[in-house]
Amino acid sequence: MAHLFVTGGCGFIGSALVRRAIAEGHQVTNFDLLTYAANPENLASVNSAPAYHFVQGDIRDPEAVSQALRQARPDVICHLAAETHVDRSIDGPMDFVTTNVNGTATLLQATRDYWTSLSGAAQDRFRFLHVSTDEVYGSLGETGAFTETSPYRPNSPYSASKASSDMLVRAWHETYGLPILISNCSNNYGPFQFPEKLIPVVILRASAGASIPVYGDGRNVRDWLHVDDHADALLTLLDLGRPGETYNVGGNAERSNLQLVQTLCSVLDAARPAAAPHADLIDFVTDRPGHDFRYAIDASKIRAETGWEPRRSLEESLSETVQWYLDNDAWCRGALARVKHGALPERLGR
Repeated sequence: MAHLFVTGGCGFIGSALVRRAIAEGHQVTNFDLLTYAANPENLASVNSAPAYHFVQGDIRDPEAVSQALRQARPDVICHLAAETHVDRSIDGPMDFVTTNVNGTATLLQATRDYWTSLSGAAQDRFRFLHVSTDEVYGSLGETGAFTETSPYRPNSPYSASKASSDMLVRAWHETYGLPILISNCSNNYGPFQFPEKLIPVVILRASAGASIPVYGDGRNVRDWLHVDDHADALLTLLDLGRPGETYNVGGNAERSNLQLVQTLCSVLDAARPAAAPHADLIDFVTDRPGHDFRYAIDASKIRAETGWEPRRSLEESLSETVQWYLDNDAWCRGALARVKHGALPERLGR
């Protein structure tokens, strides 16, 4: 079993990875700054596990990162710490540059120093897994799908900052030989997602009888990946991925934003029929700047090389996700209370 050093392990995807890694018998050190979207409650099920250790720290702080690595002595670094919300990047782009670009560079340099201190089998088995997004590729038309060789054409400050971090990770491999893996995933969903992203926003607003804002005409298309399938993919890449390679991870579940919102409303109608039809709450609002029309992932490379495929159907998992939010009101209220400035951005979703 491996010792994983996970940055951003209290976030949505990071906590799913930590929970799955502990369940599979790995040891985990979680290095997290605990910004507004990080929630230690996401890891309540593993907090007391002997194999789990938490360190509060900032990836932009070179001494904090180096000290944590020296103390943990991990076999693997899984880099998930990032600012991730597109709408917030439009309003405050420099936070995304300092965290996603400068923070990744700081982490890479500390990792290189740590990796070169290893020898023999420990150095051979070491991996640096950088978790990124399909948004680095920009926008698709009505057809086609992103592959690992698609050109980078980011259209938001968020996606540009992630594209920059991807390039830094690649450079540390090509220049210094650091054994890296890069994954680019489609939109994630599931329990514990901070309620500023599209699916939890729809669930919480609709269940409260509030309007559901949908950008433009709702025709923008996303591929949806359950967060637990994503965690499975990341652990699979650590076992079977080839150092230096990029792997696209998708859910094979394309839906327009409007289709997705309508599905969520139908699920809510069944769960709370007295308030049906929830679709009457849909409100088409002004589109956000630089809104990518469509994302779609070709995940044939990871399937061919590792055998990984998504296992969860979108419709069934959306029903489970809706029920989770309805059943966990205290978690939702606590998460909303941590939002900076006391309110969500006017623009919503990814």
